[in-house]
Amino acid sequence: MQIVMILVPVMLVLVALGLVLFSWAVKNGQYDDLEGPAHRILFDDDKDMIPDDAKTRAELDEESDQSDTDDTARH
Repeated sequence: MQIVMILVPVMLVLVALGLVLFSWAVKNGQYDDLEGPAHRILFDDDKDMIPDDAKTRAELDEESDQSDTDDTARH
């Protein structure tokens, strides 16, 4: 029975700590965008990581066109 006198206050402190941490997370926007990170993986932003021998001819032409326009924009 003496263990209950120790465990009840420990449990109340842990519950209070959990509630404080949860309210802090909600205030700081941790739960604002739940779907964004799941969709972000589908964005195609890794074209520079594709080796040249794996690219199609159209991709190589597009890449060279972009480098030409970048060079003219710099001058």
